[in-house]
Amino acid sequence: MTFTPHGNHFIAGELVGGTAKFSSEPATGDAHQFSVGTVELVNKAVEAAEEAFWSFGYSTREERAAFLNTIADEIDLRGDAITQIGSEETGLPEARLIGERGRTVGQLRLFASHILAGDYLDRRYDEALPDRAPLPRPDLKMVQRPIGPVAVFGASNFPLAFSTAGGDTAAALAAGCPVVVKGHSAHPGTGEIVAEAIRAAVEKCGIHPGVFSLIQGGKRDVGTTLVQHPLIKAVGFTGSLGGGRALFNLCAARPEPIPFFGELGSVNPMFLLPEALSARGAAIAEGWAGSLTMGAGQFCTNPGIAVVIEGDDANAFAAAAVKALEPMGAQTMLTDGIAAAYRSGRDAIAGTTGVQELLTSTCDLRNATPYLFETTGAEWLENEVLGEEVFGPLGLIVRVKDADEMRALAKSLQGQLTCTLHMDDGDTELAGTLMPIIERKAGRLLANGFPTGVEVSDTMVHGGPYPASTNFGATSVGTLSIRRFLRPVCYQNLPDAILPGDLK
Repeated sequence: MTFTPHGNHFIAGELVGGTAKFSSEPATGDAHQFSVGTVELVNKAVEAAEEAFWSFGYSTREERAAFLNTIADEIDLRGDAITQIGSEETGLPEARLIGERGRTVGQLRLFASHILAGDYLDRRYDEALPDRAPLPRPDLKMVQRPIGPVAVFGASNFPLAFSTAGGDTAAALAAGCPVVVKGHSAHPGTGEIVAEAIRAAVEKCGIHPGVFSLIQGGKRDVGTTLVQHPLIKAVGFTGSLGGGRALFNLCAARPEPIPFFGELGSVNPMFLLPEALSARGAAIAEGWAGSLTMGAGQFCTNPGIAVVIEGDDANAFAAAAVKALEPMGAQTMLTDGIAAAYRSGRDAIAGTTGVQELLTSTCDLRNATPYLFETTGAEWLENEVLGEEVFGPLGLIVRVKDADEMRALAKSLQGQLTCTLHMDDGDTELAGTLMPIIERKAGRLLANGFPTGVEVSDTMVHGGPYPASTNFGATSVGTLSIRRFLRPVCYQNLPDAILPGDLK
């Protein structure tokens, strides 16, 4: 059975079309027509979300858990159609999309079980001490409460796990916050199917339909209106540094500033310490090549930088990396724009003083092939462009003179999502001196692995100091992400009868 999108928006349970249309740009198959979002639709969706908050924001954890699980069920029911059009739109292989769907429904179900346990509420109680001198203490209770309607921007590189029903949406709904999603134009048909799954869950669970809306396409004024609408109380975003920073500035400039939780990517440096480099350099190079080219390098956790100390072992590592990358063929990128940006980033690295090409190839149109460059630590420290993310399968080896220059390079890093140490037992002392530095630079630290796998769990941190993300105290992956859409409220001497249900 072939799925053909209807191309409408989902506004508070209703399908809404429009005369203005835009065409999808699929990697394979036929293009489809989708209605263009408008400012009027944004206003309608946000007002419905505010109305829904008066019931959904005060629903029980059991009701919200049932809703999340029902969304997961409805997405799985549409699995074949999601895989079909997702593959057509993005060029991603079927196996990747099936796995990403599993991750998407898995995090919905994980969040459901997490809120049922109740620990995320951080409930606290200070019992009244009426006889305390010199002043009595009142009865004090505290709990985390939902903040209100949340805007979510779909990501280009994850049509499921970071888009319509992805991590930001799941976290907001788990917290009790209605969601208005601005769909990504790279995969509008995939977003449409997932929105239909959410709408079905809304109906089955008897929830106010304003709890979810999806607006497709639209000019810049659609996104601007969404983040500046006075009823929106927070924004979740995964995307480019430029786009994220523009939205962040809009959120900060509002009469009532609101938090912008933007995950903006990073170069995710790896530090190959001497003993590990000597003993396992070729194996690390092979693993790096696989991680670097996974999904055409279109992961925000792609490890684009390998830092090694100059010498014969560094030479052997570079040769092994070239050997591992050479057989890698062209891969289809998500959009023509992403492919063009990849070529532009490649050209910027290749044109920088002190950079040598180790592996070049030809990439054109929507295809990406791997590139490998190398430079010195001194050149790295002089050229900021070398520390900027290139979204695609491009690697840069940085040869430093010694451990001191390796530490200097680590100190020069901007904020990162991840930093990795490849180390053996003999590297422990050097690793110990690097740890205080990279701990300040990244949200996740790894040893002897590759960061392109991001586990959805209680302990995961997917965020980091700017520009990796706009809020270093938050994560966009894992159960801690729910806390982004909550705020603490203290209740003093309130009778139990009118306290929130989670405090009774």
